Amino acid sequence: MKIDINSDLGEGFGIYGAADDAGILALVSSANIACGFHAGDPVIMDRTVRLALERGADVGAHVGYADRQGFGRRPMTIDRRELELMTLYQLGALRAIAEAAGHRLTHANFHGALGNLSFVDAEVAEVLLRAVRTFDRDLTFLALPGTEAEKAAERHGLRVVRSFLADRAYDRRGLLVSRAVPGSVVKDPARIQERITRLLGDGTLETIDGGVLRMTVDSILVHSDTPGAVQLGQTIRAAVLEAGAEITPLSRL
Repeated sequence: MKIDINSDLGEGFGIYGAADDAGILALVSSANIACGFHAGDPVIMDRTVRLALERGADVGAHVGYADRQGFGRRPMTIDRRELELMTLYQLGALRAIAEAAGHRLTHANFHGALGNLSFVDAEVAEVLLRAVRTFDRDLTFLALPGTEAEKAAERHGLRVVRSFLADRAYDRRGLLVSRAVPGSVVKDPARIQERITRLLGDGTLETIDGGVLRMTVDSILVHSDTPGAVQLGQTIRAAVLEAGAEITPLSRL
């Protein structure tokens, strides 16, 4: 069994940083890098790409709303054509920086409120994944299983890798529970380890209301902006290895 561990990185701006990217890159095998919209800037993007290259981690575009103040987690109403173009813009920016650093762009996914919308809105998912395919049909899409975004990626013939968010609660539909709901963020390391062990063992996950959800995953996410993210990454890495899996960059799964 091969499992990727991915993390959303490069989520600072100017002199401000949101996470210990270097510490997290010592633990993960793939990096989803903010492309200057919800977070990030050219210098941070370049620095994060180069760190990923040093550590042998894949680099993907983490595409979000142009909402630095709200960290891309606030819903926005945007014209479909603009959604398509802003996706292309962010993909192009990160690819240019990655290639200049001697790395390559391997994958893409969507951040925050934009990602949440793509999970449930088939029209938005179609626009976003069409943009990814137009940009590069060889990119892998890092998907939440069972969502409209995953379905759109498959329709467009993109390779799909399915990700599990180890520190987030799920509902019976397989969707993330809103951060506004108590218990939506799982903070106990022992509980996180237990969830991973169960998921990699029998392919099931307990939902927030006590139900059982069956889920197939190829990759596990470390949220870099979660307090104690490095320790969380260590817990996830240990759980994956204890399950007998080999930690492998997303492009080599």
